[in-house]
Amino acid sequence: MAFEVEGKLHRIFPTEQKSASFSAREFVLEIADGNYPQLIKFQAVQDRCGMLDDYNEGDTVKVSFDLRGREWNGKFLTNLNAWRIGAASSSESQAANDKSSSENFPDDPFPKFSDAPPTSTDDLPF
Repeated sequence: MAFEVEGKLHRIFPTEQKSASFSAREFVLEIADGNYPQLIKFQAVQDRCGMLDDYNEGDTVKVSFDLRGREWNGKFLTNLNAWRIGAASSSESQAANDKSSSENFPDDPFPKFSDAPPTSTDDLPF
């Protein structure tokens, strides 16, 4: 399952060599969620550990990730495996994109009706 989320890099951890052939690097993304921001931990594995080198804590990024789950010793584990990290689009460029995309479509073709009763009670067309 592939997902995507934008947020601020809250914490970047160093790469850990888990075994002779497996390395992982964790990072925490701060995601706005109403009054209380959420701190979500992701991991990058193997050759993807280096994709965090171009970013610093405090940068706003867009993360593409997979949701993974497994059972280990009777416990159920869930991982968010990041496979792409990119700079987040700024709100100004997003607003410009929204404006340009809305210019391609005509105004609402359906008239707005008010709750007021019709001025005439005669409903005959002739």
